[in-house]
Amino acid sequence: MGGNDVAKAPKVLVVDDGLDNQLMLSELLKPLYTVELADNGEEALRVATGRERPDIILLDVVMPGMSGFDVCKQLKVNPATKDIPIIFLTTLNAMEDETRGLILGAVDYITKPFNPTVVLVRIANHLRLKASGDFLRDKNVFLEQEVARRTAEVTAVQEVTIHALASLAETRDNETGNHIRRTQYYVKALADHLKDHPRFAGELDPSTRELLFHSAPLHDIGKVGIPDAILLKPGRLTPEQYEVMKTHTTLGRDAIQRAEDGLGKDVPFLKVAKEMAYCHQERWNGSGYPNALVGEAIPLSARLMAVADVYDALRSARVYKKAMPHEEAAARIVASRGIDFDPDIVDAFVELQGTFQAIARRFVDHDPQERENTVD
Repeated sequence: MGGNDVAKAPKVLVVDDGLDNQLMLSELLKPLYTVELADNGEEALRVATGRERPDIILLDVVMPGMSGFDVCKQLKVNPATKDIPIIFLTTLNAMEDETRGLILGAVDYITKPFNPTVVLVRIANHLRLKASGDFLRDKNVFLEQEVARRTAEVTAVQEVTIHALASLAETRDNETGNHIRRTQYYVKALADHLKDHPRFAGELDPSTRELLFHSAPLHDIGKVGIPDAILLKPGRLTPEQYEVMKTHTTLGRDAIQRAEDGLGKDVPFLKVAKEMAYCHQERWNGSGYPNALVGEAIPLSARLMAVADVYDALRSARVYKKAMPHEEAAARIVASRGIDFDPDIVDAFVELQGTFQAIARRFVDHDPQERENTVD
């Protein structure tokens, strides 16, 4: 064999305190493999965990100091060496010794004195098995990385699409400013706070909280379908105009449903987005719209958004009103506990007032006068 071939040959670590055994195995294996020798357990662990780890280990059971069984235990608990096949070399022939070794993770036994042909065949067989296992592990790692990469791409596309649609609604209602972003983070804060609450723990698992966060910006998407004369009116709406404005919940739900129909399958984050768009104006006591739902008949996503949406509306300046200070807005929310809003969600809001104020400051609207009114 040439020098390059030897360098690429599988590496066999022979661990035996007997010099004769070392020499015999070294002479037998060197024509086919790179061979490294160790005469005790401590040296074996050093070599096996070194920079160039062996592909297979021939390990004597009975040695001074650390036994082969002890070496095997340590190798199998180390993630860097646990997949290296170990063949025990032993003069022991008791069934319990063989069983013990296999339980510890050895792949085979070779009994002394050695039969050269048996030694070569067993090493070759286990190296082939290891190569197959390495290939499958490498392939699985590659596939996991590829799935993670593609999932990240899909998530990024979803987020960009959601924000593009939400921004479209925002450009049609120039008074909303950063309303979409604030309500998104208000909902996240409430959901994270309530994740261990007995009423909500079953619904607010990590994946659902993620869906809530990414779906929240679409809650007002239906405003795209409201005529400019109503949506952009610089003042309060007439009762007739208000009835038209109320249709934004249905328009939003239907627009998202059409998008989902176009995909030909149910999409979890669009399901949550539909709930928020359609039901965020429902009220706990049944006085909301479009369906006058009562209590827990209102989807949890919409109940969370209801608190976030009303709080932000109270805190935001409009042509016809000034922005309300936090203390007054919070008092309004608390006064509507059990009337407009889920009582437990209001209780969470009370505990999160500092977080809500921080979110309001982070996403303050850009108009200087509105900024002065919004930030306390």
